[in-house]
Amino acid sequence: MSDTEPKPDFRYLTPHGEDRERAVCTHCGFVSYENPKIVAGSVVRAEGKILLCRRAIHPRKGFWTIPAGYLELNESPEEGARREASEEACADIRLTSLLAVYTIHRLSQVQIIYRADLEGSFAAGPESLEVALVDWDDIPWSEIAFPSVTWALHHDRHVLQGAAQPPFANPDGATGDLASFVASLGGSDAGA
Repeated sequence: MSDTEPKPDFRYLTPHGEDRERAVCTHCGFVSYENPKIVAGSVVRAEGKILLCRRAIHPRKGFWTIPAGYLELNESPEEGARREASEEACADIRLTSLLAVYTIHRLSQVQIIYRADLEGSFAAGPESLEVALVDWDDIPWSEIAFPSVTWALHHDRHVLQGAAQPPFANPDGATGDLASFVASLGGSDAGA
């Protein structure tokens, strides 16, 4: 852009043919669509156990999660899931199947979660305080970071037991509301 061209001036307007307000440049008419964020992750298994990561970052620092995070530009969900396992758990994984697609309404977030096998070793990455392979009976349910982690762990178990076939979606009526999730655990949100 040259010094003589006007700087963009975005206003929320309803463009012709649309049914809602969008950020529209008043100079050129460009519409800047604000779309949901995409998260990719995986339930990683090894030796019958599940790989969990204790978060070293906010939100929910100190709580346990599966390797997952936002997609980068020009990255497929599969590439993102593998990258997140590498960043959070220094782990190489082999994706085996799509587990679920969840919607977190309050964040305008779509989560694509895979089932995966651990290939080799693991260690805490910069976004994790610690990582561990955990038996189902030892999962620290009251310290799980997000509702969708609980959903993914249960959905993975249903597949493992042959009780259901993926892909799954949000449980009936569940929107991913963090406050309700924390209240259901009877815990505090001190780590958020």
